[in-house]
Amino acid sequence: MWFVVIPDYIRRYCSPEAVVPPNDRIEAIRYFGSAKHAKTAYAEPFLFGQMNEDAQPYLYQEHFRNQLKARLLKHRIATQVVRECTLENIGFLGDRPRDKTRAKMQSQIAWNLATATFYKADGRPWKLANIRDGVCYIGLVFKKDERGPNAKAAVCGAQMFLDSGDGLVFKGAPGNWYDAETKSFHLSRGAAKELVSRAVNEYKKKRERREPPKEVFIHGRVSFNKDEWEGFQEGAGSAAAVGVKIRDDSTLKLFRLTDTPVLRGTAFIRNPHSAYLWTRGWTPRLATYPGLEVPNPLSVEICQGKAEIETVLADILTLTKLNYNTCLFADGVPITLKFADRIGEVLTAGPIPQGGPPLPFRYYI
Repeated sequence: MWFVVIPDYIRRYCSPEAVVPPNDRIEAIRYFGSAKHAKTAYAEPFLFGQMNEDAQPYLYQEHFRNQLKARLLKHRIATQVVRECTLENIGFLGDRPRDKTRAKMQSQIAWNLATATFYKADGRPWKLANIRDGVCYIGLVFKKDERGPNAKAAVCGAQMFLDSGDGLVFKGAPGNWYDAETKSFHLSRGAAKELVSRAVNEYKKKRERREPPKEVFIHGRVSFNKDEWEGFQEGAGSAAAVGVKIRDDSTLKLFRLTDTPVLRGTAFIRNPHSAYLWTRGWTPRLATYPGLEVPNPLSVEICQGKAEIETVLADILTLTKLNYNTCLFADGVPITLKFADRIGEVLTAGPIPQGGPPLPFRYYI
């Protein structure tokens, strides 16, 4: 893996929200009337080769980290991007007040760098004790593709996690998946079948006896429509497919008659198909709650297929402990959805060739 140490001005200027000083700007090619005009080369190349070459910068996202990872995918290089100011926070400590403040961050920096490096070097920092065998978890990744002029174009991908914690990312075919009326993404039946069937085939390759999964849980942020779900079922084959909608926008509050907030793992089951799950909260074993406000729950709904709601909630709570990229004991969102936006940003950061084998999750984070 590569460590990429960047000066602070890279983070300050190389992002979509950056405001670059006039003296540091580079003049754009003037024969493009607008960035939208240049992006037409993504789907339909210009007649003249020089115009296509000059249009290349417009086909990449204005984000250093995402573009770097997107460009290195074909070379299968895992990276850890570190800012210079982070490294400046590591060193010998003195008696000055600022050094004492800096010391509080050093353990967190050490943990994050150590565990992330170990994972990206194809190691496993830890493994869950009570994960269910024979279960495959898939999180859907959608991102609007703004590299071309088509407003409905989107890139779809899937994160598959095994019971061991291993993760793979599949690049789905780009298409008009975005519905402007519902403001949600949905695959066609054929694309849904192909995506899940590839995940199931890779699952079998990871198993010693090459057996398929017994259950396939598909996590998403919206419900699945009829065609989409039929494609998922066909791709799952003999495995029982279950669609789970998970949202992190609930405003429901629970208060305890004590000085500590609601316990992590508390669930309010509304009916056999939906519930609220507190993945953040007081953890007795750690005697702490790593938050500042009263925690909100996840909204969980079994929108397709059949499964016990208690089993679904236990799986989601377990998957919050598989984030190897943080110093937290457990995240509030399961790993199947935690990095969905980040992976989508890498998939749309530049022209990425379709097809090829799925790459491990460590190349994207």
